[in-house]
Amino acid sequence: MSGAESGFSLNLVTSHYINKCSNAVVDAIAWSTRTGADIVVANLVVKFARTGVETMAMNADFLDGLLRILTNRDGSDLHLKANAIPRVRVKGVLSELVDVPVLSAGDLIEVARATMSAALWSSLELDRQVDYAYSAADGSRYRVNAFFQRGMISMAFRRVASKPSTVEELGLPPVVTRLANERRGLILVTGPTGSGKTSTLAAMIGHINRTRSCHIITIEDPIEVLQSDERAYINQREIGFDAVDFAKSMKAAMREDPDVILIGEMRDEETVHAAIAAAETGHLVLSTLHTTNAKETISRIVDFFPAHQHLQIRASLSGSLKGVICQRLVRTKAAGLRPVMEVMVANGRVAQSILDPEKGGDIPSIIKEGEFYGMLTFEKSLFELINSGLIDVKEALLAATSPQDLQVMLQKTGQAQLR
Repeated sequence: MSGAESGFSLNLVTSHYINKCSNAVVDAIAWSTRTGADIVVANLVVKFARTGVETMAMNADFLDGLLRILTNRDGSDLHLKANAIPRVRVKGVLSELVDVPVLSAGDLIEVARATMSAALWSSLELDRQVDYAYSAADGSRYRVNAFFQRGMISMAFRRVASKPSTVEELGLPPVVTRLANERRGLILVTGPTGSGKTSTLAAMIGHINRTRSCHIITIEDPIEVLQSDERAYINQREIGFDAVDFAKSMKAAMREDPDVILIGEMRDEETVHAAIAAAETGHLVLSTLHTTNAKETISRIVDFFPAHQHLQIRASLSGSLKGVICQRLVRTKAAGLRPVMEVMVANGRVAQSILDPEKGGDIPSIIKEGEFYGMLTFEKSLFELINSGLIDVKEALLAATSPQDLQVMLQKTGQAQLR
């Protein structure tokens, strides 16, 4: 974004500082004006020229400037690495912030220290990586992972909504709202990292919050989307600050009179077992897994446990699971991103396929034939986005689990030929 686009002129920056700054600052201003840099970048360059050309005081103010650039460009991620130009991901494409100086290893140590507590810094030094949430001065929120590579710190910032979007705003199918209206049972939202699971869960919790008088407990690592009490009474707990780990937090939650429990991620056998037990005892439990489809999700849950417990877990899961929402993001014609989904809703056939491992292979066909129950295949979801004009056929075929099935749907409507 140029200075003109942001509503400011870099010449104003020049006139503001020209009589007050050192030669280094004047040089920085001249560079910013010459290159037509983003107004935020210009201010950053001026600021650090004032601290000295050779040693930039990398701190939270500088970081907030980079994050403003990310927000201005409607990006999703900021990447910082020693001796490299910062990069941002915008509409799925990673590109350099060419107007920003290369950061040193010392710069990144300073920004890491400025954005985390002493306890988190100790965790980073001990574990060589740490997850946490960061709130910028403007109120925007980010999920952060700081980690070591080649003996130096790197950081990845994921922009998250400061308040939850609605199911309608995200373009999610109505079945997502129907599942959020369940009073008990287990609902899983799955997909790879960066597929929008957090946004979907936040939208579901937001819907419950607006429509139901209940007690919601969330256990997250870290807290990404802040929820304010509406009809519901919400307690959000963050691992490392408010709780030690997911498993212990789940045990404690059962003594805190919850109606709804959100578990940021099911990472181990103990947490999975506690989630299923809570769902069986009349609570609505929502959580995530890094799986790509409903069939794989069932297998992943069972595989958390030793073989001698598989039948017991299958029996518990078949009775408690209400639905699995699997999602991925697809690029739109407008260069944005839109979620596409496979949704499995529990019914008798689904329960039987969970209970009997030999029938697990039936799950894809059950979903395909389950439109009456609100079930949705990835191909049907993509087909609807094509019909709405949001995505093109080529992009849809790349995102489809079964491109052949999608081609058949398109051929029947005269939109594409089999190939």
